[in-house]
Amino acid sequence: MALVVICGQPCSGKSTAAICLAEALQAVEPKPTVRIIDESSLHLGRNQSYADMTVEKNLRGVLRSEVDRSLSRDNVIIVDSLNNIKGYRYELWCLARASRLRYCVIFCDTEENHCREWNNKRSEMGESSYDTKIFDDLVRRFEKPDRRNRWDSPLFELFPSRDGIKQSSPVISEAVSYLTKKVDSKTRDVRVLQPTIATQIVRATEANSLYEMDRATQEVINAIVEAQSCGLAGTVNKISLSQHLPTINIQRTVGLPELRSLRRTFIKLAGQASLSGPPPPSDAECTKRMFIDYLNREIGAA
Repeated sequence: MALVVICGQPCSGKSTAAICLAEALQAVEPKPTVRIIDESSLHLGRNQSYADMTVEKNLRGVLRSEVDRSLSRDNVIIVDSLNNIKGYRYELWCLARASRLRYCVIFCDTEENHCREWNNKRSEMGESSYDTKIFDDLVRRFEKPDRRNRWDSPLFELFPSRDGIKQSSPVISEAVSYLTKKVDSKTRDVRVLQPTIATQIVRATEANSLYEMDRATQEVINAIVEAQSCGLAGTVNKISLSQHLPTINIQRTVGLPELRSLRRTFIKLAGQASLSGPPPPSDAECTKRMFIDYLNREIGAA
């Protein structure tokens, strides 16, 4: 049905806007299915998620994968996060376009001093807040949405510090109207995105497949590390994850850095192969089997 991207500075009122929009959507008939995707729904902490560029990039990847899995013609997905990078908003727009959905951006335009004040109040009350260093870094790197960009349009702007945010706020009402209005051949003010050749990609090759590959290979690495720490790989040199998977054969202790390097290489090779051949495996069992075969070739017993 639709993808809504909420963006703004840290502590600018985004979560309040997401809740008000969800409640307003639930008040219309027929009631759409609404889901809010944010860091807390994925059990991710604020400071933990933005501690450095690497974990922040991983956060965006996890959020994008969850959005990709959740999009459908029957629900409204609200992405309640900073969404502060214009390139990332473009990626989300591409997901909506590939799924033939409506799309819009809601921007909480709050002055930095108000955001800082609200963040400090949250800290004083013992609620989740940003460390000063992380807060300053996020404020500095924020890329304001521009309605002239396809991925920032249509743009609905809220001014929480001036007007507050309520379910009955005019901007919320406008967004609800845009998201729920019936579309026919005469409709001109509502745009349903249409995929191009570039976005008509097999689902297995998109973020969902990469996420499953990342998770499955990490489980194999964890099993090897645990077995070696318990001495299970001592003289037997065999590690078995399950009766349905090949045995991992190693003739020496393999350190975590080397395992991580092998894992990165495997994922890179799988991605490159999918460009000219079949897509990478989308199920965990197949991914583990391929990764174990790869490990046995690289570090297996002779």
